[in-house]
Amino acid sequence: MGPQSTPDLSTPASSLSLATIAVVGLGTMGTGIAEVLARAGREVIGIDTDDAAIQQARATLEASTARAVSRERITERQRQDALARFRTFGDLQAAADADLVIEVVPEDYELKRQVFNALDGIVRPEAILATGTNALSVTRLAADSQRPERVLGVHFFNPAPAMKLVEVVSSVLTAPTAVAAVTELARDLGKDPIAVGDRPGFVADGLLFGYLNQAAAMYESKYASREDIDAAMKLGCGLPMGPLALLDLIGVDTARTVLEAMYAESHDRLHAPAPILGQLAEAGLTGRKAGRGFYTYEAPGSATAVPDAASPAAGNGGQPAGRTVRSVGVAGSGTMASGIAEVFAKAGYTVVLAARSEEKAERAKARIAKSLGRSVEKGRLTAEARDAALAAITPAGSLDAFADVDLAVEAVAEDLAVKQQLFTTLDKICKPGAVLATTTSSLPVVACARATSRPQDVIGMHFFNPAPAMKLVEVVRTVLTSDEVHATVREVCAKVRKHPVDCGDRAGFIVNALLFPYLNNAIKMVQEHYASLDEIDAAMKLGGGYPMGPFELLDVVGLDVSLAIEKVLHAEFRDPGLAPAPLLEHLVAAGCLGRKTGRGFREYARR
Repeated sequence: MGPQSTPDLSTPASSLSLATIAVVGLGTMGTGIAEVLARAGREVIGIDTDDAAIQQARATLEASTARAVSRERITERQRQDALARFRTFGDLQAAADADLVIEVVPEDYELKRQVFNALDGIVRPEAILATGTNALSVTRLAADSQRPERVLGVHFFNPAPAMKLVEVVSSVLTAPTAVAAVTELARDLGKDPIAVGDRPGFVADGLLFGYLNQAAAMYESKYASREDIDAAMKLGCGLPMGPLALLDLIGVDTARTVLEAMYAESHDRLHAPAPILGQLAEAGLTGRKAGRGFYTYEAPGSATAVPDAASPAAGNGGQPAGRTVRSVGVAGSGTMASGIAEVFAKAGYTVVLAARSEEKAERAKARIAKSLGRSVEKGRLTAEARDAALAAITPAGSLDAFADVDLAVEAVAEDLAVKQQLFTTLDKICKPGAVLATTTSSLPVVACARATSRPQDVIGMHFFNPAPAMKLVEVVRTVLTSDEVHATVREVCAKVRKHPVDCGDRAGFIVNALLFPYLNNAIKMVQEHYASLDEIDAAMKLGGGYPMGPFELLDVVGLDVSLAIEKVLHAEFRDPGLAPAPLLEHLVAAGCLGRKTGRGFREYARR
């Protein structure tokens, strides 16, 4: 079965029919794209000079379509038809009848240029040539081609059959009709295409790889373990994978190539590949495909990580036992304080909830009662457990009620002077041996510790909002925190069913230090008119698996809160790339703070 029509770029986009499509390069991505096309009824010409790659592609397509039949997503007849539409060849000449050629060879400019130059002499003048690159210049490939107006980028995401996002990349040379035809094809494939301009990483990878690079640098600096970095971003941000595991999946060498291209354009130090990426790549430790990268895997290509020399030791690793904690004091009356008090009460601790007045403390307890009531309604908690948790909480109008607590947790305003004054008071009231913890997300824990006469007993316990639902606690040691206090807090986290991750006392800890530069870079994309809010949010949800787009998240967190954290990160690390985007500063100055004011990056209906 040959092509049903011949593309003519002088005709309206709606009349272009891309019926026969060649895929050049049958690696993981090329095979995935071929499957999507064949299952959608297109004639697919798969081309690879490596016969083993061809055989593997056919086997992969047979296995994946068989799984689709077993899951009743397609019929056996549809499977056989799709397999029949996929023909494989070892020579580029097979692309002669293609309406569209998608090149998915390795990320090497010279190799891609050679493929395009060869295709220039093979395909019909009307055919469209697309590159699957996410790092190299589409414009440069187009300029080196004999048909620059028919060259564009089409960036699928891995695994192509499952991922909905397709970035359609045009250069200044690309004919709008070619872009429209490929965009319509993507929609016909059941994908969500977004139009983007030609810059390294485009939208999704442009944001994703900067974040991955920062995570690699964080691990390289020994600030936190690979397991803790990955757990923090999964549990703290709801991501499907941690950044280091994702780097292993993408390929450490591929990530380094993308970052090199991004840095060459931006000269932003945040895009300069972390040295560890180069070291791993040069050593051949490129991730899952090699059987070893940041993690070690059962075998090359395996997704199963196995323990290695860097794995955490079983048990407490020789750490001292923690202190006994039976009663907990929570200082504050806001959402975070009441959420933390609820967490401890449900875990069986006796809780003193202290606010600036008895009335405020009673209101905070009433908020907890409502929260527990909702848990009962949803079947997550029994009425008896609710009653026991409420009975365990004693509201108080003064910190004097903390005289006998074993652990005091402050959850007051994110203001260092306020926190320091509170710790000075706790130091006078709390009994010797009590652990004093701050829930700060951005202020130096050691500054709170120095406000006491017992800095060795002070530690950070950064809960995430809403505390009852979020599983993560960042356990922040200062240079003065004792091993015994650290062990105590880790044990307490286990008893309240939270996942503790260890990190040092520096701005942003793990989550905010990786999250907010990513959010800031998203704002810069909008500021530079590269993409719209909706396009960026869609790209990160569909292409990166993020539960919320960056602008949805910024409006929920609050633009003023986000700006404050950005300023703290910039002040501590002194990196120009961390300077808050001017657009964020302008919105905050205008009082557009997000959902709480009815307007941030978007407008919201007032309740």
